[in-house]
Amino acid sequence: MSKTTANVLLVPGESGWEIWTGQHESGYTLHSATNIAHAGAITSIPAGDITMLFPAKSLTAVPMRVNSEDDALFPDLAALHAERLGLRPDPMAGQLTDVFVIARETENTSLVAVFLRSPADGDLPNRGPKGFDISARAIPMSGDVLAIWQEFGRWVFATYQQGRLVYCQATSVDSDQPDDALVREIRMSLMQLGMQGLEVQPTRILIWSSRENIDCSALSTAFRAQVEVSARPAPVLPAPLSKLLPADVRAARRAAQRRLNLTLAITAVALVYLGVIGWAGYGLWKAKSETDRLVAQTRAAAPDGEAYAEHVAKWSELSHVIDLANSPVDILSRIAACIPDKSGLRLKTADISATEIKLIGEAPQFQTVKTFSLKLSKATDLANFTWQTPEPNQSTRGWEFVFSAEVPKEETPP
Repeated sequence: MSKTTANVLLVPGESGWEIWTGQHESGYTLHSATNIAHAGAITSIPAGDITMLFPAKSLTAVPMRVNSEDDALFPDLAALHAERLGLRPDPMAGQLTDVFVIARETENTSLVAVFLRSPADGDLPNRGPKGFDISARAIPMSGDVLAIWQEFGRWVFATYQQGRLVYCQATSVDSDQPDDALVREIRMSLMQLGMQGLEVQPTRILIWSSRENIDCSALSTAFRAQVEVSARPAPVLPAPLSKLLPADVRAARRAAQRRLNLTLAITAVALVYLGVIGWAGYGLWKAKSETDRLVAQTRAAAPDGEAYAEHVAKWSELSHVIDLANSPVDILSRIAACIPDKSGLRLKTADISATEIKLIGEAPQFQTVKTFSLKLSKATDLANFTWQTPEPNQSTRGWEFVFSAEVPKEETPP
C-alpha cells in the first residue's frame, strides 16, 4: 500500500502564519506557529499539497440579495454589484473573485461575494499552493453566530447564518482586549448589512483567543447575547474549495507544466540518443538536432517572467480602488463619528462610494445640522472629499438637510 501524502494548510494566526498538517477526512493538527507575516518568508513548510487560507485583511466581502435562483448567473450579478461599489478586479490578474450562497428563497438568493487583492511580492509561499480559500470559511460553525478572533495582531470578525458565512472583515483595532473601538466597528458593519436587507442577529458571540482573562464586558453590553471564550478550533477545509487563484500562482503552474514537459522531452531525447548511439553518426546527428530545438523552446519561454511583472504593475495601479479605507462601511463609520452626541440627528439615506457621498437626514435643531456640517468639513479622515452643505429646510419634524461630497478629479496636464 502506498503511503498517503499529508496535506498542509497555511492559516493566518494571531501573530503570524500557522502551519497545520493532516488529512481532510481525519482532520488537521498544528505543526508550527510562526511570527512571520509574509508567507514567502516561511522556509520550513512540510512536504505535501499546500492549501492557503487568505486572511480577512486581504479581501473585501460584499453580501447581497439577487432576484435569481440560477447559480450560473451569480458571478455576473456579483460583478455588476461590485462595479456599482467601485470594485473592479483586473481579469488579467487571475481569478480574484468568488461567490458563496448564504440562503435560498423562491426567486431570491442571499450571496456573499469575495474580492481578493492581488498578492504582492512575498505574500505567497515559495512553493505554489494547490488550492486557496479564506480563513473565515475554514471554521466549523453552526447557527447564527458572531465570531471574533485575531489575525496578524488585528481583530477580525465574521457573521454566520445557519453556519454559513455572511460577512467578514479585518478591523483596525490591535488592542489586547475586545474593547469599545472594536464594538463600534462591528456595529457599523452590521448596520450596513441591515441597510442592504441582511439582518444579522447573532444568538451567540464566540471569541477565539490564546490569551487568558479576556474581558467580554464591551461585547456583552453592546449585543446582549451569550459570549463564549475559547481557543480557536482546528481548521476544516470548505467543500467545495473556493475558485480563487491569483495570477502569479496560475503563471507558476503553467511554468511548472512547461518545465515538466521540457524535462520529459529532454529525457526522451536522451533515451533515443543512447539507444541509437551504436547506429553511428546518423543517430548522433538526430539527437543533436532535437536538443537544439528544445533549447530554443527554453529560451522562447523566458519573456513570460517579464509579461507577468507587467501584469503586476498594472494591477498595482488599481490597488487604491479596493483599499479597505475606501469601503462604504469604513466611510460611513467616519461620517457617523461626526454626528453630535445625543443631538437627535439621524440619516435617512446614505449613498456612499469611494468617490461620491450623498446624505439625506433630519435633526430637531438648526444648530445641530450646522455642527454636523462643520464636523464633516473639518474631519481629517474625510479630507479627500469636497463637501456641499446647503442650508437645511425646516419641516414639521425639525430641519431636513441634503449634503453631498465628491473626490475632486485630477486635472490632466496639457
